Amino acid sequence: MPGHGRTRTRWITSVAAAVTAAALLAGAHTAGAAPVPAATGSGPVATHEVEYFEGPTATPRHKKVPARPPARIAGHQAPTPAAATAVTAVQETGPVSGRLDLVVMGDGYTAEQQADFRADAQATLDAVFAIEPYASYRGLFNIWLVDTASAESGVSGDPTADVVRNTALSSYFFCDDTERLLCVDTSKVTAYANQAPASDVVFVLSNSAKYGGAGYSFATPPSGASYHGVATMSSDNAKSYLIGAHELGHSIGDLADEYQYAGYGTYPYPSSASANISVTAELDVRKWYRWLGEQDPTGSVVGTYEGGDYYETGVYRPTSTSLMRTLTSTEFNHVGRETMIKGFYTYADALTSTVPTGTRVGSTQPLSVRLAPLTGLAGLSLTWYVDGRQVTAAAGDLSVTPAELGATRSGQRVTATVTDTTASVRDPAVRAATANSLSWRVR
Repeated sequence: MPGHGRTRTRWITSVAAAVTAAALLAGAHTAGAAPVPAATGSGPVATHEVEYFEGPTATPRHKKVPARPPARIAGHQAPTPAAATAVTAVQETGPVSGRLDLVVMGDGYTAEQQADFRADAQATLDAVFAIEPYASYRGLFNIWLVDTASAESGVSGDPTADVVRNTALSSYFFCDDTERLLCVDTSKVTAYANQAPASDVVFVLSNSAKYGGAGYSFATPPSGASYHGVATMSSDNAKSYLIGAHELGHSIGDLADEYQYAGYGTYPYPSSASANISVTAELDVRKWYRWLGEQDPTGSVVGTYEGGDYYETGVYRPTSTSLMRTLTSTEFNHVGRETMIKGFYTYADALTSTVPTGTRVGSTQPLSVRLAPLTGLAGLSLTWYVDGRQVTAAAGDLSVTPAELGATRSGQRVTATVTDTTASVRDPAVRAATANSLSWRVR
């Protein structure tokens, strides 16, 4: 069984709430686009589309915002992280090639406040990873903290729009005149994220107790970056962590938003690529038919609930509520959990080894493998094969020699395969995506 290669998911491109209906139809379902130039008096200015939350119970909205803050906040200096920027591994469970790498950085923390940043980061991570399936699959993540010392403590726009502070990432409330929209200079985020060994997703914790945040959506990374998404959050607000949890649903699971806007009317598209959204024509197939009628972690029952992906009719979601519909819910539904697990395995492999694959090994050479430290919902099953024949006696063994498996002839192939048997996956295609294999030839 061949192992799967590391690929990248895209972020869902969101609709902009303030544009016209015609523009919505033209752009709402384009795969997340690169920054769009917006003409100004001084030339084109890059913009990013973001999702933001006006309050813990508010329906999220969408806007296009400048990639760089106003000059009064950002100035025109190029991002220059110090050569001595500290990078700390909160957890390192495997090689970056086989893990989902989450980078966390702070803004508005002075050099003397870096210990505060690390404590705030740990509290935010603990809150996010208390939510399933993050909790069970935390072992597929490497998590890196990047110290980003600011000249001043706090962030711009806190408490009022006229407050300006000199910070490393130029984060600021009142972005595009929207108080709770917390934007950053993405070029500076990129410069600091690149200090980490790898970055797939970035969390920015802004040193503030004021509620706010934003989710940046990228189909392809910004110039010079490797990450596919940035979520900004207030560090000291008890509800802001849910912004990060929701945004990871887009960046990792490619989940669509399950909420709708009043007045948007009927869904205008013949189908949806998202696992958690179905249209009228698809109801005979029902993407989530394997879960229909099941009591759900959200407190709902899996069915076909009308309204989602911003539209009111002609489109359906799996449950009455979920974390992808409102931040008053702290749970993914069954469909979201299954899709997130597939997303984890798109980035990460549960099986790794320090013995290089593709090389010849001696018949008595130990072949040691490592399983990602998964818990809870996950259930890893390890099997060994010689030339495609399963060696049942070695099931679950983390270290074997080819000879112990019966492989003593030159050219015989030894393969270790892991599959996740979690009950949170019912789709055979998703189950197959959880598997990965490592192979060696006997010399």
